[in-house]
Amino acid sequence: MFSKIKEANICLGSITIYRGILQDEVIASLNKLVKYIDNNDIDPLTFAGYYGEFYHILTKNNSFNSFVYYVFKRMIYDENAFSDYASREVTRKIDVNILKSVEHDLDCIQKISQLTSKDIKDYVISALCNDESEKHLVRVLPDWDFSHIPVDESTNEIMELFMSQESWQNSLEALIEFYRVRGSGKFAEYKGFVWENSRNGHGLTGVETPDPVRLSDLVGYELERKEVIENTRFFVEGLRANNVLLYGDRGTGKSSTVKALLNEYSDQGLRIIEVPKQSLSDLPEIIRMVKDKPQKFILFIDDLAFEDSEEKYTALKAVLEGGLSIRSRNVVIYATSNRRHLIKEKFSDRVGLMSNNNDDEIRAGDTIQEKLSLADRFGITVTFSLPDKKRYLDIIDNLAMSRGLNVDKEWLHKEAMKWELLYNGRSPRTAQQFIDWVEGFSCLGSLT
Repeated sequence: MFSKIKEANICLGSITIYRGILQDEVIASLNKLVKYIDNNDIDPLTFAGYYGEFYHILTKNNSFNSFVYYVFKRMIYDENAFSDYASREVTRKIDVNILKSVEHDLDCIQKISQLTSKDIKDYVISALCNDESEKHLVRVLPDWDFSHIPVDESTNEIMELFMSQESWQNSLEALIEFYRVRGSGKFAEYKGFVWENSRNGHGLTGVETPDPVRLSDLVGYELERKEVIENTRFFVEGLRANNVLLYGDRGTGKSSTVKALLNEYSDQGLRIIEVPKQSLSDLPEIIRMVKDKPQKFILFIDDLAFEDSEEKYTALKAVLEGGLSIRSRNVVIYATSNRRHLIKEKFSDRVGLMSNNNDDEIRAGDTIQEKLSLADRFGITVTFSLPDKKRYLDIIDNLAMSRGLNVDKEWLHKEAMKWELLYNGRSPRTAQQFIDWVEGFSCLGSLT
């Protein structure tokens, strides 16, 4: 009889297009386990070590303990020639042999995902002859769950379709549609990214749990936010859109506005990459990385400002100018800043305009204009100013209503004004912090 172990070993070895999943540490550990026990010379202690290592890595990477779910996710988010073609809507150009290879891989991956702990233990026990102590050692090893399929909103529909098919090969068209809508690889798996630099280089790191803030959660500044939302809608619909600078006082919701856009439009292909200021020189590389992807990318720079001696702003300036080598229709830059003029200017800069010092710059006015012009290179600038008393209290009232707080309005306003004096001044952030405090005490029944 052709055992499931030998079948799994052959399947693991014959994957072609989706071969990238073999680099995953869980599947690589399974591969090592299966190859060992398929050689028909099994030492129980060595087997237990391989088995324990696989189980440890599986549970570490998959809290649901569902192997079929884990394998499916690694398959659906693998970035390869087929998924890349499908995401670009050029499936008609895919060679028929590649499509056949994908069907073969789907069949192999399905068989691998259906390998259970019982299959493995039964096979090993049958190979250990009649030594009951060795068989007991195998029997008491922990099992992993095969049947449980966790709720995962990102893949529910496509996964249910695959699981309903007797053969995963029958879901090829659905897989192509998934890639066409969602993209491939990490850009399908994550909607938010951070550009990170480390000793080993730099690259995109997917954000597992992005800030869940929605536009409907943000109270006040509707007119300011409207301009940003309209520009973003143009962008995700494939129309020309502007780079945006959101500047103004701290705590007024500039960063929250950008984060909320991701949750609003990620289903339409919007992705956000947060780029630290110290990595601005990497902007051309980031743009080259995403320029051929079907998604739309906001490069988000938070708290943007430069010292007058910094030169990183030249990289940002080049991108904003839209040089031929780096201009891309699927990328815009959204930046927030507490400064209208992004490069700090000193009085000494202006002294050069009328100085008799031979060491001063002759065209000092040009330097001043260059520093002032960086902000002008953003197509849209939206100002978020601190609210006056009326606007601040309106925000307080709206937040209290959205939280369902049944609190005396006069008391609420009085305490809100105390709070802004004692803490961080008058701002939407202060209002949010105050309402958090009110809600906490309300739940405890301690409000007076």
